Amino acid sequence: MSESGKEVSASSEPHWERSVLEKLAFESLKEQRRRRRWGIFFKLLGFAYAGVVVAMIWGAGHHDKDGKTVAGGGRHTALVELEGAIGAGGQASAEVINSALNDAFADAGTAGVILHINSPGGSPVQSGIINDEIGRLRKLHPNIPLYVVVEDICASGGYYIAAAADKIFVDKASIVGSIGVRMDGFGFTELMQKVGVERRSLTAGKNKAFLDPFLPQSPEQVEFAHAMLDEIHQQFIDVVRKGRGKRLKETPDMFSGLFWSGAKSIELGLADGYGTVDSVARDVIKAEDVRDFTQHENFAERVAKRFGASVMAGFGSDLNAVHWR
Repeated sequence: MSESGKEVSASSEPHWERSVLEKLAFESLKEQRRRRRWGIFFKLLGFAYAGVVVAMIWGAGHHDKDGKTVAGGGRHTALVELEGAIGAGGQASAEVINSALNDAFADAGTAGVILHINSPGGSPVQSGIINDEIGRLRKLHPNIPLYVVVEDICASGGYYIAAAADKIFVDKASIVGSIGVRMDGFGFTELMQKVGVERRSLTAGKNKAFLDPFLPQSPEQVEFAHAMLDEIHQQFIDVVRKGRGKRLKETPDMFSGLFWSGAKSIELGLADGYGTVDSVARDVIKAEDVRDFTQHENFAERVAKRFGASVMAGFGSDLNAVHWR
């Protein structure tokens, strides 16, 4: 038995070694395959990144109104889009719009510029900066006209910008006007009294808690706010009068914050006539080739800005924003 047991033990030992070697070899093969797969993945990722960079460089040129990339040169109408609420850090900011306008005016083939507006308004500061830059560019390039074409709405800060143009074209159903200023806020004092909440605000400077929604309104602070709004409103009125000149047919309601249809805005002298981007390029500028100089955000910029906005949303402000809409 012992002899036979030795024989069994001797015959099984090579089996065990072979099994271990097979497992090691198999694991080594799996690791090699794993590395190969990751290598392929990172190579593909690198190719994709390179492709995106090339596409961005290739697409950095100007585009026609249908989004097709075009080469420079040739007589054309330069288009700049102003879409949405006007404010710092967005696509309708002074930084973005003014940069596009400068490119449009500087192009050797530009016969005229169209600023295509579809905006309810926004920041008085941003609107004022764009208005000023349009005035500067018109003086710098006296032979290149700038026309505004209104789509659905050109109100408040949007109209503040439009007033700087040579002419304003609308659709009969466009919304135009709203020449006024507003400051929004809420008051929670009565609700706080009902639920037994006490407001504790410590300030250095008696007006630091200016128009705090959790404190009763101070007549002096309300009066101060009205004076500031009146001052900004007068700036708006002066810009409209300067831009529209003798074309403006003033009425008691013109600067009250009301708005009108495109058809009525022509009657009031707030606009000059009917037109679209295509019709103004064809019939007024006489250059049917429309090339888009609008600065569009790429995907990475949109993600970064949205992330930044979500972070900043958690921070408050001492003052309610003043805006034109």
